[in-house]
Amino acid sequence: MSTPNYKLEAQKTAAKHKKIQQQVTRADKRKPAKESKKAMQAGARKYPEPPMDKKHLTKPGIEARLAMQPMCDAPFYKGSGKLQDKVAIITGGDSGIGRAVAILFAREGADVCIVYLNEHVDAKDTQKMVEKEGRKCILIPGDVTNRAFCFDAVKQTLREFGKLDVLVNNAAFQLHVSHFEDLTEEHFDTTLKTNLYGYFHMAQAAVPHMKPGSAIVNTGSVTGLMGNKDLLDYSLTKGGIHTFTRSLGTHLIDKGIRVNAVAPGPVWTPLNPSDKNKKDIAAFGADTPMKRPAQPEEIAPAFVFLASPQCSSYITGEVLPIIGGYTGG
Repeated sequence: MSTPNYKLEAQKTAAKHKKIQQQVTRADKRKPAKESKKAMQAGARKYPEPPMDKKHLTKPGIEARLAMQPMCDAPFYKGSGKLQDKVAIITGGDSGIGRAVAILFAREGADVCIVYLNEHVDAKDTQKMVEKEGRKCILIPGDVTNRAFCFDAVKQTLREFGKLDVLVNNAAFQLHVSHFEDLTEEHFDTTLKTNLYGYFHMAQAAVPHMKPGSAIVNTGSVTGLMGNKDLLDYSLTKGGIHTFTRSLGTHLIDKGIRVNAVAPGPVWTPLNPSDKNKKDIAAFGADTPMKRPAQPEEIAPAFVFLASPQCSSYITGEVLPIIGGYTGG
């Protein structure tokens, strides 16, 4: 039996590596294919592309004041009873992602409680959209940083509907800071109180009233996955929400309550026009691989999926990114 010539085999392998390298070098010299500058359109209808509406909104950001209205009604989405006769609380449900989620929840058969700060016009518009789907909708204005308010919102929902099946934690505060030293304690505290304490208070208020098969869906963010140099505090809270989701999801398994999160990339909602300057608003979403921001109706089906026991009964503690594609390092 002959002894393998490892040295010769290694030489052959090295030669093969060199040959492949030469092939790639020749290919690199060819004129590269032009990257398309067009935004990707893969939905049931066409969505707006940058430049976006340059109007800057004052906080808290009223959707009714946007000239370029977010697309939330998902006319091609057909309900099939995935949430039939469920009751859901949606914080920040007056506009943006929360509004789109409320509409699709109703289309899937759920009654909805909208918890919001003070955007009364937006909230009433959302209520009308939910009722148009043939379901009931109540509005509860208040501040989710107030623990007593969160518990009272759950009590009001129970009085109105008699039960609670789904909690969507979605209310958020976001405001950029270009220089770290300008991030004040008041600003930092406001972001943490809204984005972390609000989720915590609402979950603690809701869980005792939720039965096996119920679900909590938290709104995370791509900033919680990748960070953002101008949203230090916001990114911190979104990363915390992702970890809170994973931890609470495991903690509540014995109660039969699933906990998951959706982590969107840029989405055209009042949150961003009330944060960015006009130049940045116009280019919003252009740096994603799809070269445009998402519209709320493109994000909302993920909340339906994670809320519905028919769709995601074996999923808990997960974070679902919807960010318009990934870029290489």
